[in-house]
Amino acid sequence: MTVAASQPSPADEGSAPPVPGDGYVQSFARGLGVIRSFSADAPRQTITQVAASTGLTRAGARRVLLTLQSLGYAASDGRLFWLTPKILDLGFSYLSSQPLWHLSEPIVEALVAKVKDSSSIAVLDGHEIVYMLRVPTRKVMRVTLGAGSRLPAFSTSLGRVLLAGLDDETLQALLRRHPPQALTEHTLTDPAALLAAVHQARREGFAANDRELETGLVSIAAPIFDRAGRTVAALNVGAAYARDSVARLRQEVLPELLKAAHDISALLQRT
Repeated sequence: MTVAASQPSPADEGSAPPVPGDGYVQSFARGLGVIRSFSADAPRQTITQVAASTGLTRAGARRVLLTLQSLGYAASDGRLFWLTPKILDLGFSYLSSQPLWHLSEPIVEALVAKVKDSSSIAVLDGHEIVYMLRVPTRKVMRVTLGAGSRLPAFSTSLGRVLLAGLDDETLQALLRRHPPQALTEHTLTDPAALLAAVHQARREGFAANDRELETGLVSIAAPIFDRAGRTVAALNVGAAYARDSVARLRQEVLPELLKAAHDISALLQRT
């Protein structure tokens, strides 16, 4: 099956969304909602389509779209609207502010050169992981991943390493609110089994994934720590199942992966 990288969603830590207060700017929130309504499935939309997907009135959607257009973040042919490359400035403002982005790239590139497999760095956003960096060697996934792509945390090696840094109460709340879906016949969906897998990642200091995300993909991931010892990101190596197995990744790739994650953590802790 083909796994689709999901669109950005508000962060959640397993608790209910915050109730808007005096500091809540509704028009800004609506603007973000309109931006998020565009996706690979809906790259160009009419005002009516945007209104339907965001819950705004047609007049409200029109005002937001015209504002985005006037600022250069959207374009239109008079009927359809679409986002422009300038919208990437919003995401790269985050990436450029993160020392992890700058420090890790040479280390990840060196790791890929050694193990001859693709490697990625991701962070946790609620029940999803968000890719910050990806260095591919060959296409082993049917979904195209890059900075900003999202995948379900519980079904990925990166996600389980990141989830291992949370307390059990938060983990259980995430499972209740976002029950994992079966992506392949190998995907774990039983809550007890998923918690056990996260606990194992916590004990062992790494997580392996055997065809749970895609039938032809195996991966292994390790945590990246800040100076307080908190898990702030994860680094993985992914390989094609036809050529590689989890056993080979554990034996041959894991030592290099752990060293690279340690080196990135060390650099991050000195910033």
